[in-house]
Amino acid sequence: MKKFTSMMMNRRQAVALGLGAAATTAVVTLAGCSEGKEIKKDSDTKNASPELDVKAYDELISKGSTASDSEINASEWAKKVKAAGTLRVGGTKTSTLFALLNEKDNAIRGFDAGLYALLTRYILGDQTKSEVTQVTSDTRESVLQNDQVDAVFATYTINDERKKVISFAGPYYTSQQGILVKADNKDINGVDDLAGKTVAAQSGSTGPSILEELAPKAKVQEFSTDEEARTALEQGRVDAYVIDITLQTGAMVKNPGKYRLAGDTFGPKDNYGVGLPLNSDGVAFVNGFLKKVIEDGTWAKLWKICIGDRAGISQTPDAPVIEG
Repeated sequence: MKKFTSMMMNRRQAVALGLGAAATTAVVTLAGCSEGKEIKKDSDTKNASPELDVKAYDELISKGSTASDSEINASEWAKKVKAAGTLRVGGTKTSTLFALLNEKDNAIRGFDAGLYALLTRYILGDQTKSEVTQVTSDTRESVLQNDQVDAVFATYTINDERKKVISFAGPYYTSQQGILVKADNKDINGVDDLAGKTVAAQSGSTGPSILEELAPKAKVQEFSTDEEARTALEQGRVDAYVIDITLQTGAMVKNPGKYRLAGDTFGPKDNYGVGLPLNSDGVAFVNGFLKKVIEDGTWAKLWKICIGDRAGISQTPDAPVIEG
């Protein structure tokens, strides 16, 4: 088993991952967190592994519940999916913790991927009957508007602007913005240090607008994908990369020793939702599904397999309250 030895995360960063105060105590012992210094980890963190437990993940998905005929027939959105025999999903394939393609078996696994696999099973009785269209932050609305997909699972933040053109179920996860820098960067230790620096952000995400408000003197450079932004950071074309801390944590899990999180999380809380067509009755159906996977413990088990075990976080967070 590989050991995870470079998660530099302070208390506020851990809270932004939904861990809660008790969990942060279990994860880290603070040592100058305001200066972005590396912090010591306890034995749980030392036993973490970046690798996903594929067997445990697949077994959990295979035990997912299925909807009754009456539940499906009560929703035009669900009936459409059932009749088609496939759940068309807008998603990603490169997010380490949320949706990563395994080239050995061509399966996508992670927290988001697990939820849409469970939803696929819930509607169709077979978790494999989904079809994934890769999306970026710029295309998540358009694939729903053009009826290319039935739902979008892509660490998709709920906000009022997006609600004008699509609808959301959820939220099913909560995050905040984090600052990712190279491990040897000593100049950036918080949002105030971004002034005059070149900062990467994903176009179409909430990052650019948050930076405009909270780091107005930063030179923001937008990229279409997380991978492009991190490549620019690695190559020194940007000084820092700002996006949801959940994605930053995934990059650190995948690349031990390569990056660090600089300072506290910042900006408004990002509630991740499932994107659905505007005014679709699928919102009520998916919300009902999400409530079930939370109440029966599946959400917590999925979080542990996809995130907790891999980042050395021993205490599972509370799931957010589903709206509606």
